[in-house]
Amino acid sequence: MARIGFVGLGNMGLPMARNLAKKGHEVRGYDLSTAAMDAAAQDGVGRAQSAADAARGADFVISMLPAGTHVRDAWLGAGGMAAACEPKAVLIDCSTIDVESARAVAAGRPMLDAPVSGGTMGAEAGTLTFMVGGPAEAFASAKPILEAMGRTIVHCGEAGAGQAAKLCNNMLLAISMIGTCEAFALAEKLGLSHEALFEVASKSSGQSWSLTTYCPVPGPVPGSPANRDYKPGFATALMLKDLGLSQQAAESAGAATPLGAAALALYRRFAEGGDAGTDFSGIIRMLRDEAR
Repeated sequence: MARIGFVGLGNMGLPMARNLAKKGHEVRGYDLSTAAMDAAAQDGVGRAQSAADAARGADFVISMLPAGTHVRDAWLGAGGMAAACEPKAVLIDCSTIDVESARAVAAGRPMLDAPVSGGTMGAEAGTLTFMVGGPAEAFASAKPILEAMGRTIVHCGEAGAGQAAKLCNNMLLAISMIGTCEAFALAEKLGLSHEALFEVASKSSGQSWSLTTYCPVPGPVPGSPANRDYKPGFATALMLKDLGLSQQAAESAGAATPLGAAALALYRRFAEGGDAGTDFSGIIRMLRDEAR
């Protein structure tokens, strides 16, 4: 079993660290929140005194932090993680951040950028998808560790490729969710039941993950957030963050993403209307309100 340092025990990091401990790994975690540290300790995660302390002596060091600035500071700045790591340790950042930050933090180290898809439900169940960028040798070493937290582990290329895959994927997800919500909102106006539209679209050309796994109306998919008043799940604030990063990347790369830009504008309106903490599939409520 491996010695693992885990920094960032929030809504995603905590269940990820918990799953590593359940698989028998020796996990030491750190978070600025005492409550998060207490919750982790109840599930077999040891307490580190700082981010650097969590990294010290570990075979693998994992971070799950809110944004690129936090990742840079934790690894390269005051957090001191890079300096504290063992020379042969494999470093893994599972945060969703900009590609430039991922590459800057990885410079000169056996480091993987490994953002995830699957939300809090996937983190709890250990069924996350990891999109991984970085050296092939480091990926091979880290794959068993990632498999303790996820179901699908994909090596996407060199440093930054994991972040690139995540941003492209979530831009597509946002666009498809808005389209799915618009279809259900139109169906309601036309007197078509949710069940009838789901039955047709899920078996024909309109099918998508947003429809068949994460349906934005109650009923057809019992496990979707629509059945619990759009409690996330994947919060709108997080989708807004990812869309902002995708548009930043598109501008930097010179790529035309007009639907991505439109999705960003719609989710920004939804968040600014008081729904930043609502699951992103709840945007159907804004579409209904605007129709009225």
